[in-house]
Amino acid sequence: MRRLGSVQRKMPCVFVTEVKEEPSTKREHQPFKVLATETISHKALDADIYSAIPTEKVDGTCCYVTTYKGQPYLWARLDRKPNKVAEKRFKNFLHSKQNSKEFFWNIEEDFKPVPECWIPAKEIEQLNGNPMPDENGHIPGWVPVEKNNKQYCWHSSVVNYEFEIALVLKHHSDDPGLLEISAVPLSDLLEQTLELIGTNINGNPYGLGSKKHPLHLLIPHGAFQVRNLPTLKHSDLLSWFEGCREGKIEGIVWHCNDGCLIKVHRHHLGLCWPIPDTYMNSKPVIINMNLNKYEYAFDAKSLFNHFSKIDHQKFSRLNDIILSV
Repeated sequence: MRRLGSVQRKMPCVFVTEVKEEPSTKREHQPFKVLATETISHKALDADIYSAIPTEKVDGTCCYVTTYKGQPYLWARLDRKPNKVAEKRFKNFLHSKQNSKEFFWNIEEDFKPVPECWIPAKEIEQLNGNPMPDENGHIPGWVPVEKNNKQYCWHSSVVNYEFEIALVLKHHSDDPGLLEISAVPLSDLLEQTLELIGTNINGNPYGLGSKKHPLHLLIPHGAFQVRNLPTLKHSDLLSWFEGCREGKIEGIVWHCNDGCLIKVHRHHLGLCWPIPDTYMNSKPVIINMNLNKYEYAFDAKSLFNHFSKIDHQKFSRLNDIILSV
């Protein structure tokens, strides 16, 4: 299968959307919903959505692997956001004009500072060499995950920079019905984006780990291909999400031939998320770490050490994995 696209910007919905003045079920305190109409968007049609590869949209936080300090590093998502004065000016403009593209930004003065190591995401618009904000007034970007940075401790828990490996969840290569947790060389993940999921990420919709023994994993974007998707119609997708076991997912991301990514979220269809008994938790999972070759005593509290103790064990589902000292 071809290498799928990476998530470097906000993905548009496959359908034209409309705003309804009802309390959001996705974001607390948001007084409106963004719902899909039955019309497929021009962006989706221009990207040839009908020949795209549909994959599961995984609910976590976006990460990126690229080089830092001469070696492959995990990077965390950090959007550069406007300061209070600029944000107020931008919101007032939106209320009056309704088109964010007409707003003038002063990149040097309107935005909060970011760490020196921050880099803008790829594919975002540039003007005179400066990365430009998206329609929400944010400049998507990345910061490297340092080993002892407490702000990104859950990101840090899934990588080991000494041996340049990461904890990755994906399908077993010989059995698509079986999930596998393994230690993957970071060099194999270079220039890919991944989703970090787990105990302390986004309310833990997959029920992983516990407060005492948190568990986090990386999933490459596009790793879980959707095999039995119905026709691209609003009513058919709604029925699929509501009545099909494979539909117990957060949403779908279509990877188009031109690299464009198009999505639909359950909330676009008026459906709830998170839900009990997700499709990800319906599959057995095997641990294949093979860490013996490193001849190294991993830190006793590290996930790599925990998984080395249960190497080659098989579990009936992902949230059955319980780590203990």
